[in-house]
Amino acid sequence: MREISYEPRNVRETLVELKDSSELAVDLAYSAVRYDDAELADEVVELEARVNYLQYHSRIALMLAAKRAEEAERLVGLFQVASSAVRITEAAGDVARIVLEEGGVPAAFEHAFPEADERLVRATVGEDSDFAGSRLRELELDLEEGVRLIAIRRDGEWSFSPDGDDRLQAGDVIVGRGPRDGIESVYRLATGGAFPAPSEPPASTDDLERAAEAVVELKDMAELAVGLAYGAARFDSDELAGEVISLEEQSDVRKADLETWVIETGGDWNADELRGLLHLAAASEAICDAAVDVAEVVLRDVELPPVFGAALEDSEEVIAAVTVGSGSDLDGTTISDLEFEEGAGVVVLAIRRDDGWTFDPTGNLSCTSGDSLLVRGPPVGVDHLRELAGDGDGLE
Repeated sequence: MREISYEPRNVRETLVELKDSSELAVDLAYSAVRYDDAELADEVVELEARVNYLQYHSRIALMLAAKRAEEAERLVGLFQVASSAVRITEAAGDVARIVLEEGGVPAAFEHAFPEADERLVRATVGEDSDFAGSRLRELELDLEEGVRLIAIRRDGEWSFSPDGDDRLQAGDVIVGRGPRDGIESVYRLATGGAFPAPSEPPASTDDLERAAEAVVELKDMAELAVGLAYGAARFDSDELAGEVISLEEQSDVRKADLETWVIETGGDWNADELRGLLHLAAASEAICDAAVDVAEVVLRDVELPPVFGAALEDSEEVIAAVTVGSGSDLDGTTISDLEFEEGAGVVVLAIRRDDGWTFDPTGNLSCTSGDSLLVRGPPVGVDHLRELAGDGDGLE
């Protein structure tokens, strides 16, 4: 383990980077498992090392900020949130190591994930690439390819949500999100090579599909719990914090389902791959548990200093709950229309109705009065969506 020496850092910037790093690590880790992608898994390990460095500096900064008992009491919440961000990233690292060290998961599980509208791409900008030396605004990747760069790593430092003025350099590692055709094009333009072709799916069975459903739901719950927990802290929302608790309870059930399947079916599968499934279940539960620790800061009415809210406002995206009002502009609107026309860059992650949760809802699903939409997007887009839903401020 490399030695870390203290260097003064801006607390607000450190908190933002801890949050963004933990969210990206979870996203990358599950994508690495889904596509058996060692390069994505390597980036998670890089993020894990970076987060440990940030934790060291955030702890010292917070200790120095507490000169009296009452000040220390106000900073307890920040300590807990920062520690939870580290735990989330470390658990994501455990997911990534399933790909790097344990032989992955059974190939059939990789193909059991439903086809997503978007996926991640990780690419290193080559010396001869047109990307090298170009500003993001000039490349227009979002307009030309439908791909949005969400992070750039350069010399061990991460830049999250880069803007149009940022200029790429040869050797930069870029991470983007977009449709498959778009990411294949971006990968080719950045590296000069072809995007790795997917493997052929093996035969599936009803029993396998049931187990795969548990894997998918564990992934969805972990990703959503992290975003909701940070949203709850930002808006001081008991509603969002309660959703995190509910997701964690459901993840316990799905984890037990997957463990039972592994025990009952163990003789028919490679032992290393089955161990990977067990580790995936345990790591997913650890991510949800860490998200609960963030939510409990809100539910216990622990006062978070203003710097925390200001720090989260620096993030380019938020996750929020939006309730569809009767007769509102969203009542009867399909998910596709909401996301591509009315949502101003907002993506619907899940819908909760009387019959429970639907994760990654299909585009032809219509919103109805009383639906609770869990959405991710820029703050202005979320606010616009709330107006269309007739949801008022939504998170008071």
